[in-house]
Formats: sequence, C-alpha cells, structure tokens
Amino acid sequence: MPILNVLLSGPSHPQTTRKVAALLSDLTAQLLHKKPELTSIAVRYVESEHWVVGGRTLAEQGCSSAYVEIKITDETNTRAEKAAYIRAVFEGLSALMPNLHHESYIHVHDARAGAYGYGGLTQEYRAQHG
Repeated sequence: MPILNVLLSGPSHPQTTRKVAALLSDLTAQLLHKKPELTSIAVRYVESEHWVVGGRTLAEQGCSSAYVEIKITDETNTRAEKAAYIRAVFEGLSALMPNLHHESYIHVHDARAGAYGYGGLTQEYRAQHG
C-alpha cells in the first residue's frame, strides 16, 4: 500500500497517465520501499484554463502543473527518504510535462496505522498480526 492521488494540468491523455503512473510506481518502490503490487494510483486532469497559480491561469503562463499526494503509513519512512522522494518526483514530472511550473506540489501524507488500511484491515492490525 500506498495510494497516490495525482492531478495533472492539461487534457486527459492515456499515454501521459501510463507514463506518470509508471514513474510514480517506480519511485515509490525505489525510494520509499513500497510494494508495487500494493500501490494504487489515481490520475485526474484539469484543463490549464482552470488551474490558477499566482492569479494567472497556467494557459496564460504557458506552463503545466501537477499535484501529487501519497498516503503512507506513519513512521515507515525517514525524513530523508521523503525529501528524496519529493525531489525525484518533481524532477521526473519535469521531464514528462512541458514547462512544469515551480508551484507544483508533492505531499507525502503520513497516516496513522490505526486509521489507515485496505481490504478492511488497518495497517496497525496487519503489523500486529503479521
């Protein structure tokens, strides 16, 4: 597990979705040590005319943007691992998206083990019962 919610500027495009999902899955496995088979990624799109940064739309600025939120179980990664992940995700998205705006955000959300889970079981339960 984790789950990632991804918001990308621009028109919906299946190839972009696949590339972004592959990038995030790979980086999540490599840098946060999460199992790819338990990683879920939801990608959504917002037209550049409807994404505003600094009072101007991305379309007006000629930029793209992204917002990535990943939920992981609290205390399973160090600050250094999370910082490296945020840096690598931004760099990876910069390579995939034209003129990625500096104000593109990556949020690593540490969720308490007793309040987070999948398949009807919390991560706390899974940790206690192997």
